[in-house]
Formats: sequence, C-alpha cells, structure tokens
Amino acid sequence: MTQSHMAREVAEIPEAAARFLDRSRSALADAGAALRARDPALVATVARGSSDHAATYLKYAVELQAGIPVASVGPSVASIYRRPLRLGGAACIGISQSGRSPDIVEMMRAAAEGGGLSIAITNHEDSPMAQVSAHCLALQAGEEKSVAATKTFVNSVLAGLALVAEWREDAALRRAVADLPQALAQAVTLDWSPLSARLARASSAFVLGRGPGYAIASEAALKMKETSGIHAEAYSAAEVLHGPAAIVQAQFPVLALGVEDAALPQLLATAERMAGQGADVFVTGGDAPGATRLPAVGGLHPLVAPLVLIAGYYAFVEGLARRRGFDPDTPPHLRKVTETV
Repeated sequence: MTQSHMAREVAEIPEAAARFLDRSRSALADAGAALRARDPALVATVARGSSDHAATYLKYAVELQAGIPVASVGPSVASIYRRPLRLGGAACIGISQSGRSPDIVEMMRAAAEGGGLSIAITNHEDSPMAQVSAHCLALQAGEEKSVAATKTFVNSVLAGLALVAEWREDAALRRAVADLPQALAQAVTLDWSPLSARLARASSAFVLGRGPGYAIASEAALKMKETSGIHAEAYSAAEVLHGPAAIVQAQFPVLALGVEDAALPQLLATAERMAGQGADVFVTGGDAPGATRLPAVGGLHPLVAPLVLIAGYYAFVEGLARRRGFDPDTPPHLRKVTETV
C-alpha cells in the first residue's frame, strides 16, 4: 500500500520540531525580549481552524505561566465589520500555517495599527501575515501536502511554548521544549489499535481534555471529522457534565486525553462517570475504572505533555481513516489553504 502524505508528514514531526528549535533561536529571543519590554496586560490571538486550537493551547500556557489573560479576537471584526480595536499595551499573536488568509492578515494589520505588539506564527516567513507583523516565528516545517495539518500544527504549538519560555525566561520550560523532538519521536510509534477497533464503524464520539489538553481534544475531534468522517465533538472534561453527558449511553465512544498535571484527577473522574453510563471510554495519563488505558509518553513537563499526545494521535487517526475507507490526504469538500474574508 502506498504511504499517504499524511503518514509521511506525521513521521517528519520530530525532525520538523528539531529544525524549528535550531533555526528560530534568534527570532524567539527577539520576540521574547519584545514581550518583556512591552509587559502586556492582555494578549490577543488571531487564528482559525487547527491554528485556533494552537492559539487555545497558547492561551493556557500564557495564563498559567504569566498570569496574563488571553482572548481570541474574531478576524471578521477587522475584515468584515471594519472596527478598530484599541490594543495599546497589549500583544497580538496571529497563527496561520499559510499566512495568506485575508481575514487573518487584516486583523493582524489592524492590531498593529491599534497599538498592539504583533507576532506572526506561520510556515511562510514571506507571507502577507508575516509582512504586516513586527515579529515572525517561521515554523520551518517544510512543505505539507496533506490537507490535514499535522507537523505545522505541532510546530505552531511548539513556537508558542518556546516563545513563552523565552518571554518568561523559564528554565524548566526551556528544557522541556528542547527535549520535545525526542518525546515526539516516541509518541508517533505508540499503538492505539484498541481505539481504532472501536471507531472503525462509529458515527460519533466525544473527545475530552482539560487545560492545554482541551486544545488538543479540539484538534483531535477536528481531525476525526475531516479524515475519518466521524462526527466528533470536543469538550472540557468539566463542561461535558453541563448537558452533553446526557447523550452518552451504552457503547458511546469517548476519548479522554489526560496528562500528568493538576487536572488529571478530575478528568479521570469524568472518564469513570462516562464509563458508568455505559460508554466505551479510552483514556491516557492514568487509570479510570471501566475505561481502556492507551499508551502515552510519561514523565513530561505538564505544559508540553498534551502536545506530545497529539503526535501519537495523528499516527492513529491516519490509520483509522484508511481503515474506514477514506483518503486521509484529501478530505471531501476541503482544500489545503482556506482563504476566508
């Protein structure tokens, strides 16, 4: 069987991460110094799709490490409604794999005009978004042919974590970021075949996370939709109990993405509750009665652990797509670059 572009690109994730860390030292140092000089009271993010999941991950990293609130700004505020935002004293971080979507570009331009310190995270350092931003962190991921973003997503999150480490001069996070290529290499070899067997004929599923893990749950649910035709929904392991849990009955598939952090006990308790309702629950990071535990890379800094999880998940979902008869490289009705206004 011919290997898919997606499979090749998942295998390239550790190398792409190492390349970013090697080539982006100067850009990271400059952007981190600019953030220290600005000392923002607020950070705004601008992104869509997988990039918005990377922005959600960055939100938790900034709020947990810096104690500064992070808000997602709707690109249409600038591109459609033409309303200026007052961002003096703030930083604005845009994330876009292509850097070409007109609404993202326009929002980043407006953010700079509104007084914000603008930082672009993109795979194309010569893109329009990079050109309108004060700083650019080029992802160095190389060409990505599959419509489903994998290595560019990982490097987008990596760029955000590395930026936070430099900004806050956090030695522990710097070490964890430096060690990520090795952990990612372990993750892409993990065997999640029990989950594949359960989802081979599934029509819907829940994916749960908490904190930065919620961002990864959102990305996992999106990839389940676009590569495998499963109506997957992501929820916080707390939020799912406020209504959505009502539809979880016998044999409903639930993936709970846990890591070794402060939220793990609560996530495992939710997994146990879902299993008690009859759901087929799969969990990482710990054991929950009635649930099947999936392997994961352990012993990681809690801020990088969810990112390592998605690398293993990508390898799993590429195989799931083929098992279900889908071409993971060409999801129906989608294209690689989505240029919204």
